Amino acid sequence: MHERMNIVGCGKLGRTLARLWTEHSTLTIQGILNRAPEHTSTALAFIGAGHAVDCFASLQPAQYTLIGAGDDQIATCCEQLAASGVLRPGDIVFHCSGALPASVLAAARACGALIASAHPLASFANPAQLAQHFSGSWCTLEGDDGAVASLERAFAQIGALTQRISSEHKLVYHAAAVFASNYLVTVLDAALQAAQLAGISSGNASRMLAPLIEESVRNVLQHGAAQALSGPIRRGDYQTVRRQQSALAQKDAVLGEFYRQLAQATARLAQRPPPFD
Repeated sequence: MHERMNIVGCGKLGRTLARLWTEHSTLTIQGILNRAPEHTSTALAFIGAGHAVDCFASLQPAQYTLIGAGDDQIATCCEQLAASGVLRPGDIVFHCSGALPASVLAAARACGALIASAHPLASFANPAQLAQHFSGSWCTLEGDDGAVASLERAFAQIGALTQRISSEHKLVYHAAAVFASNYLVTVLDAALQAAQLAGISSGNASRMLAPLIEESVRNVLQHGAAQALSGPIRRGDYQTVRRQQSALAQKDAVLGEFYRQLAQATARLAQRPPPFD
């Protein structure tokens, strides 16, 4: 490994990628800078490489710098990085926000660095688990051609598949990811809550619904959402839909309203009129 990487803001995403690049001998992890020293200690232990730095001025030059801070801090971190004098022409600075374009790293580009965004389409809730199963995950890339090409190679070496995307499409793309991950989790939680309101224990609710959840997801991915749709809205049985919504609302107003909104969206998918005014 000859190319080195610094990480500014090394949370769950940063330390997962850093561990994978270390294990695959892709990049040498160098300085790790976090606002909280304990977060740096956690990252170093998980990665098994790198060293702690306490300020931007302490960073040493590196071919890559990952800014893994939250979206609202990326531009500020980049400005501080640029002001530190550590960047050299041709170095690559990238962030992993799904919603922000590479252009938020303009301060690095002004120093001669190449900039990019790289968004792994994966859940980083459990870094240890993801590190074991990351191969085959997708990553969307945009930014300067040289940076994107280098990151395509770096991600390929840890088993990722890559897709280039235009910066103007990032927000809508990221909304797709939110639907597939965050909102799917919310819908599944609603299903578990409803089952418990029906008197089924939490453990049994998970076990009972698991095969239905898995089959539904498999059908959508294999046959498309319209073909995978089943149930009363697909059949046009709106009397059942309205009775279900009323019964649920009596037990939990929030879940009842959520059911109503999903029924409206599902009717559109089924190409039927909305069940509620």
